[in-house]
Amino acid sequence: MKELCQLFIIFARIGGFTFGGGYAMLPMLQRELVEKHGWTTEEELMDYYAIAQCTPGVIAVNTATLIGRKRKGILGGLAATLGVVFPSFVIISIIAAVLNNFAELPVVKNAFIGIRACVCALILSAVIKLGKKAIVDVPTLLIAVAVFVVMCFLNASPIIIVVCAGLVGLLLKGRPVKPEK
Repeated sequence: MKELCQLFIIFARIGGFTFGGGYAMLPMLQRELVEKHGWTTEEELMDYYAIAQCTPGVIAVNTATLIGRKRKGILGGLAATLGVVFPSFVIISIIAAVLNNFAELPVVKNAFIGIRACVCALILSAVIKLGKKAIVDVPTLLIAVAVFVVMCFLNASPIIIVVCAGLVGLLLKGRPVKPEK
């Protein structure tokens, strides 16, 4: 029960302090789950994040569910999911009640400009940190560059891109290990 509460609290903190959606939460996920608690490795976190991006729903919720499930089964997945969603529910409820009255104020508009810039920097920081672990040789660099080009210029579905990148990874790096005799 203690670890279920801990999952809820950690994911509530992540959900409450990461503005900008799933991508913006990457640095906090890495710090909390990999560095601070050791619940997952950076490689596993990237795998969970890729799966969360390819499945229907919100990336943050899917990632929380996967990590919670890994830690404490179905109840862990539920605790982490509720934790990551709860702050957003409370914050959105409050904002919805008052935003229409203040959205056009210059101070509010300027605050959102600053928040958007901050979120971009957080995402770039996470990309650089995770990229150092994911791009380890020429084939992985080529996959990353190809995906970047396709995403920027072809407006392709992320699901198709991830599946294709996985297949290319298998072709380039997936040499089966021969069983020992």
